Amino acid sequence: MNDKTSRGNFFEDFRLGQTINHATPRTISEGDVALYTALTGSRFPLTSADTFAHSLGFPRAPIDNLLAFNIVFGKTVPDISLNAVANLGYAAGRFGHRVYPGDTLTADSTVIGLKENRDRQTGIVFVRSRGVNQRAQIAVEYVRWVMVRKRDPASPAPETIIPELPEAVATNDLVVPAGIRVDQYDTALAGSRERWEDYAVGERIDHVDGMTIEESEHMMATRLYQNTARVHFNQQAEMAGRFGRRLIYGGHIISLARALSFNGLANAFSVVAINGGRHVAPAFAGDTIYAWTEVIDKLILPGRADIGALRLRTVATKDQPCADFPLRTADGSYAPSVLLDFDYTVLIPRHL
Repeated sequence: MNDKTSRGNFFEDFRLGQTINHATPRTISEGDVALYTALTGSRFPLTSADTFAHSLGFPRAPIDNLLAFNIVFGKTVPDISLNAVANLGYAAGRFGHRVYPGDTLTADSTVIGLKENRDRQTGIVFVRSRGVNQRAQIAVEYVRWVMVRKRDPASPAPETIIPELPEAVATNDLVVPAGIRVDQYDTALAGSRERWEDYAVGERIDHVDGMTIEESEHMMATRLYQNTARVHFNQQAEMAGRFGRRLIYGGHIISLARALSFNGLANAFSVVAINGGRHVAPAFAGDTIYAWTEVIDKLILPGRADIGALRLRTVATKDQPCADFPLRTADGSYAPSVLLDFDYTVLIPRHL
């Protein structure tokens, strides 16, 4: 009898230049948006209210860019990381055409780098993944690298190719939605008076609030994104794993950190780039997530005196409030409470 089920790709199944078209297109509904809000508590008004979106020149409230990112990421899991040990990092992430309820996203990934690890049990796969809408317009693209198990440790190693990746997405490559305006931007409805000029490079912001992850929430989030990685949803399998329990999907931590950042960055109305990021440690149900942010850079957008961009570094912790901005210990390693170190760029209105 032929085996008709898929067990995912192992390291030796990948080859440089290979393009994988991922299964299951996804039409985004208003129900998806409501569930994402219920799971994250995000309060940014652009993605919460059609009226606020209209005032900025959008036809209606777009979906949160991180919801689009997580859905596209979920499409890639069965082919890229079903046999992963760990998702190691992100770079060169850029958001293009905004996604609205009713749009359909499909995804593909291209292998741009390979490196077998010294233990010959695993290897690192670098992929550039894209999510496109029904008009073949890019909604999101990003690079990630993931440690994947080998099927046979004795199989020959491929040539090592590690792609050169930018430190950050260049200012000229940031996509500002066409027709966007902020002359009617209502700071009272947005929840903050602070605009681009009110932030300083090197400034650190404690977002104060905490959010405890419940078992049911992370399970629902994993299924919302159609992420099939067993480490997130199969407790029977994970009882025999490293931790004896299910891990929280890292994209959920990113979304929670972004939602928590509203308190201090309420006018950072749109994420436009993912410059880099690391999931430093695993999170589990019962952990309480806190976050703080450092302003890395202030960017002037070509031809726009009304909108600026901030390059931010948001750090998420578990079970530790961030008044003292935890990050690293004296020896340079990450502090035990740190879960996420995330570098991204947002749009924010300027004073007119």
